[in-house]
Amino acid sequence: MNYKEKMLEKLKALKHKSEVLILAFETSCDETSIAVIKNGREILSNVVSSQIDIHARFGGVVPEVASRNHTMAIVNVLEESLKQAKVTLNEVDAVAVTYGAGLIGALMVGVNFAKAIAYANDLPLLAVNHIKGHIAASYLAFQKLEPPFVCLIASGGHTAILKVTDYINHIKIGSTLDDAVGEAYDKVARILGLGYPGGPVIDKLAKKGNNNIKFIMRDNLLKTNNVSYSGLKTAVMNYVNNKKQKNEEIIIEDICASFQSAAIDILVEKVIRVAKKQKLNSIVLAGGVAANSYLRERIDIRCSEENLTAYYPQISMCTDNAAMIGAQAYYNLINEVGLADLNLTPVPSIPL
Repeated sequence: MNYKEKMLEKLKALKHKSEVLILAFETSCDETSIAVIKNGREILSNVVSSQIDIHARFGGVVPEVASRNHTMAIVNVLEESLKQAKVTLNEVDAVAVTYGAGLIGALMVGVNFAKAIAYANDLPLLAVNHIKGHIAASYLAFQKLEPPFVCLIASGGHTAILKVTDYINHIKIGSTLDDAVGEAYDKVARILGLGYPGGPVIDKLAKKGNNNIKFIMRDNLLKTNNVSYSGLKTAVMNYVNNKKQKNEEIIIEDICASFQSAAIDILVEKVIRVAKKQKLNSIVLAGGVAANSYLRERIDIRCSEENLTAYYPQISMCTDNAAMIGAQAYYNLINEVGLADLNLTPVPSIPL
């Protein structure tokens, strides 16, 4: 019996255990995170070591720097996570790790470390899709939340509207045709000289500005479930350049408010329309942009108007973290999917 066959037998036995502890690893970008999750719904620990301050000086994440810092941090993060959870490796039932999507070098650190832990402790290894992890973050925040529901994935790498049919499967209903919404925030922030990451600072400044600038949107997408952000980004850049050429005042707060409204309003309307068409009453926000205060405000207002319910996790659970990976891994486990062997290789992109 090879390693994977042996672990499959263990996995089947774990399905009948009353308490399952999963040690989860997340290193897809610039956060080194390790968590211990019980039964997919309870966080015993969720330690995150962020590299934002390191990458801010470069205006974005530098892959080689991210990988190096994951390597330096991961042992300490593991020790702290086990300490906070008050468990030892001998008490862990399975190991989970993000295998994609993400920066390949960063992913390799987490995958290889998780494989070593799983092999050394004779534990099943569960490979988790990063995007499914973001969806699962709401399972930790809302104990009674269950599929099916409509999910808006909004992050720096993805923007999509999904129908989540069960804990394992989803159907893509709409997506961005170019830039992700989080990527658009970062690019606009760069145009305005606001630094990295762009999302939080634009959200903050937008509260002080007026939504009084009309940026051109792609009219041919209004009746579809897809979005496009490259044109919006270009419109902001042209607006700023025209103001500079004419030596006119540039009110950054107004630009932020107007950009944010253009970027978010269309997403909210599309996801509301999808929920009504699918006859689903629950809408889940997931991904880093789910922390955006304007998005939360607008989805709450529109859901209230349409008699729908919006779910979004606390802000700390919107950004990359291992707790969400452990939550999804539990549902992988009980459905006997995602079991990996020691040949597990990270991948930079996974189709939605």
